[in-house]
Amino acid sequence: MWCDDRMREAILLVGGQGTRLRPLTLSTPKPMLPVAGVPLTVHQIERARDAGVERIVLGTSYRAEVFAEHLGDGRDLGVEIAYAVEVDPLGTGGAIRNAAAHLTCGPDDPVMVLNGDVLSGVDYAGLIEGHVRAGAVVTLHLVRVEDPSAYGLVPTDEQGRVLAFREKPTTAEEIITDQINAGCYVFRRSAIDAIPTGRVVSVERDTFPALLADGAHMRGVVDDSYWLDLGTPWDFIRGSADLVRGIAPWPGHVPAVSLVLDDAVVDEGADVGGGTTVGRGCRVAAGAVVQGSVLLDGAVIGPAAVVTDSVIGAGAMVEAGAVVAGCVIGDGARVGTGNELRAGARIWPDVVLPPTSVRFSTDA
Repeated sequence: MWCDDRMREAILLVGGQGTRLRPLTLSTPKPMLPVAGVPLTVHQIERARDAGVERIVLGTSYRAEVFAEHLGDGRDLGVEIAYAVEVDPLGTGGAIRNAAAHLTCGPDDPVMVLNGDVLSGVDYAGLIEGHVRAGAVVTLHLVRVEDPSAYGLVPTDEQGRVLAFREKPTTAEEIITDQINAGCYVFRRSAIDAIPTGRVVSVERDTFPALLADGAHMRGVVDDSYWLDLGTPWDFIRGSADLVRGIAPWPGHVPAVSLVLDDAVVDEGADVGGGTTVGRGCRVAAGAVVQGSVLLDGAVIGPAAVVTDSVIGAGAMVEAGAVVAGCVIGDGARVGTGNELRAGARIWPDVVLPPTSVRFSTDA
């Protein structure tokens, strides 16, 4: 599968604060949020392990202690895990360079680098094998999207050689391709070691353009497998539902309309579907409707309550008859009877909304 029998290593970048996912990330780092009941980081580690990776360096920063508490040395996941902590954020390039201090491979060996907020079906092993065969300095996973304006653009020639990098274009004229940087790379180790240490470096704006200007062989692989950036609550919900329903790859999982975890109780009179995950210890009462949502551990949905396309935080409660549609309810919050919360609402942890305090329709 790989080029030799040396230790096969990867770097997983998990240091971001996840501000777009608040209030979910006030207490939990974004990569440790449960996607279909399993932290996103664990999904990524398991896929890397299945591709032959034996050792993974986690580049942490925000709430770094949470990763070690949950993952330990990686033994339970079948890999060896090392931790590289950024005291001050160093940017993507700086984070990669900081993590490289914990690598054990040689200067010519391939190192896979993964962004910690992406759910992907790309063939990691194939990406690495192609990188080695091509003698590339860096290989980038690319995907095509309908609207590339929010992403880094990476045009390639017919042989897959990268021609340019254009970070998040601001005008229509700057959109030179629909191929975007998908947040998965294979580096030659020596290229990582050339990144400056101890300061903020962007791999997208600094490292990659500099390598290209120096004539380095940079290879782009366009892939049409599943790919989703889980940077917002709505993409987080979608990714979780896609895993449950079998749209996103999850080896060993049997696709279903919902996923009910240990010690959760769903009344037979409740309607739960659309890829919903019902977390451990949750309770869903008779007459409740829960569709396309994520209920974190211990959440309670009352009789005849309606929850759609939403995240209900750990220990939070949606009382009888309340409607929550396209919202994020923080841990321990309480949505009282008769409230009606619509798309985009975010309720912070432990907030209590009294009965019928928020309405979008006239009849209480």
